[in-house]
Amino acid sequence: MFNNVLLLVFPAVMIFAAAMDLFTMTIPNRVSLALVAGFAMVAPFSGLPLQTIGLHVLSGAVVLVAAIFMFSRNWLGGGDAKLLAAAGLWIGFDLLTPFVGVVGIFGGILAVVLLAYRHYIPEVWTIRRQWTARLHKQGGGIPYGLAIAAAAIWIYPQTEWFAALVAITG
Repeated sequence: MFNNVLLLVFPAVMIFAAAMDLFTMTIPNRVSLALVAGFAMVAPFSGLPLQTIGLHVLSGAVVLVAAIFMFSRNWLGGGDAKLLAAAGLWIGFDLLTPFVGVVGIFGGILAVVLLAYRHYIPEVWTIRRQWTARLHKQGGGIPYGLAIAAAAIWIYPQTEWFAALVAITG
C-alpha cells in the first residue's frame, strides 16, 4: 500500500499547486521544493541508471534557466517558473518537448476560457468569492499553474521515471 503512494506523490503535489494557483494566484515555494525533495529521496532507489537520473536533473535545470528568462521578461510568474522546472525534473529529457507543447496547448485553452469568463460572465456574479473576482479582473493574470499541472499529469505516466516507480512498487 505505502509503495503505491510513491506513484501518486507527483500528481497530488501538482494538483495542490494548481489549486493554490487558481484560488490565490500564487504557488508557494514549498510546493516546488517538495517535488525536488521527493525526486531526490526516491531517485537513488528507483533502479534507474545514474546517467538517467542525471539527465532528469539536467532537464530540471534547463527548464529552470528557460523559466527564469521568461520570468525576467514578465511572461511567466515566479511560482509558475519554479513549478515548471520541478515538473521538468520529474518528466526528464525524453518527454520534455511534448510536455512543453502540452503546457502550451493547455495554457492556450486556459487563456481562451478565462477570456470568455471575463467577457461573458457578468461581474456581479463573481463578487461572492474573492478568487472568482480576481480571475474576472480585466487584464488580470492567468493561473498558469493549472496548465503546467494538467500537462505534467498528462505526460507523467509515459515517463521512464513513472515506469521505474511502478517497478519498485511492484
